[in-house]
Amino acid sequence: MNKPPIWYWIVSVLALFWNGAGVMAYLTRAFVTDEMIAQLPTDQQAEYLIEYPTWYTAAFALAVFCGFLGCIALLIRKKWAHVLFIISALGAITQHVYLFATVDMTGVTIIMPIMVIVVCIFLIWFAKLAIKKQWVN
Repeated sequence: MNKPPIWYWIVSVLALFWNGAGVMAYLTRAFVTDEMIAQLPTDQQAEYLIEYPTWYTAAFALAVFCGFLGCIALLIRKKWAHVLFIISALGAITQHVYLFATVDMTGVTIIMPIMVIVVCIFLIWFAKLAIKKQWVN
């Protein structure tokens, strides 16, 4: 196994923070109470009152938790990070295709969903590169 360059560690830690934010977003949505929603500004309340299908919630959970575990796998230098990132990307793409089809997103609101998918694809490529360079085993 080869020693990874410093930028490998930087990318892996940044990706962990990115996916950690996704986990927090999921947990916030999953455990938000009616009292918490009532304290939000009116325009944000509507977002939490939308009823999403169960499969959408499952795709969201797979996307964030597999992405987070994939980052941990990169940090402990395990090649199964690649599989976790593929599962994460499939979850994120499923989730966002549903949003694109059912929610009117224009302008700035479409940027984050596209960024999520781009980061997922990047992490798949990054994990594959780490395997090829033998930075992970």
